Amino acid sequence: MTTILISSNLKYILLIFFALKCKTLTIIITPPCKKVGVSHIIYDMLSVVIPSYKDPLLEKTINSLLAQAQGEIEIIAVLDGYWPETPITSDERVRVLHLGKNRGMRGAINAGVAIARGEYLMRTDEHCAFGVGYDVILTKTCEPNWIVTPKRYFLDPVKWEVMDIPPVDHMLLKIVNVSPGIKKFSGVEAPGDDKQPIQESMAMQGSCWVMKRSWWDKTIGELQNEGYGPHYQDSHEMVFKTWKAGGKLMVNKNTWHAHKHRDFPRTHNNGTKENPSNNAACWAYSLNVWRSYYENEIKPKWGI
Repeated sequence: MTTILISSNLKYILLIFFALKCKTLTIIITPPCKKVGVSHIIYDMLSVVIPSYKDPLLEKTINSLLAQAQGEIEIIAVLDGYWPETPITSDERVRVLHLGKNRGMRGAINAGVAIARGEYLMRTDEHCAFGVGYDVILTKTCEPNWIVTPKRYFLDPVKWEVMDIPPVDHMLLKIVNVSPGIKKFSGVEAPGDDKQPIQESMAMQGSCWVMKRSWWDKTIGELQNEGYGPHYQDSHEMVFKTWKAGGKLMVNKNTWHAHKHRDFPRTHNNGTKENPSNNAACWAYSLNVWRSYYENEIKPKWGI
């Protein structure tokens, strides 16, 4: 039975059972401002949070996660103010959190983490495929103060296969020009060290990462909406916080995920009319908060 959690303005938590397209679902309705905590952590479990808004590839992503996992996982699909046309896979490892209205990617990730039960957290985009045993490989070597991202290939979402393009296994963090007068922090692909199967990196795309739940609680807390807005620069926020706390961003090249190639049409949102992304303001805020630390401490350390 698939578990569905719905965030609404109701005062109390309600449990409702109903049939939807011949699938029995458990529905949990919670107030939007209330964090749904967990009574205990399930050790060695990986909780996979997928922030989702109207992407038709969500189902394929969930199926890939289920098929390729070799350890104990739970998948938390966070439906950010919508219901998908295709019913979510009915599997005891899948939980669905429905938000009463669109909160944006950052809010959806926070909501998913709030109900996660695993010792380890993973966040992935809703248009990705995964290597066999990704869950065990990413967690078994994950240090308590690490964020780990797998090697990234490029996905053909039509054929649902990895494209014949070299993967990304290392990135530098730079300030790049977006347009006249507008700059942002951005990860820039750079050659990695083939002799290091697990290598420190300055940046990641942010489409897939793993960390211990304890590191999230201690160091990240939650992704901040104020200033950043509802969507972007989340990976840089987490990496800067991790560096400040003495941790590292690592790339584990022993496994991989494949993210939809940008040549294919966009199937996910860049904010909504009611909840716009405001990218330029987000980029400016991130630079305002972290630029001095980046220029004075991070660049000299990395020799760039």
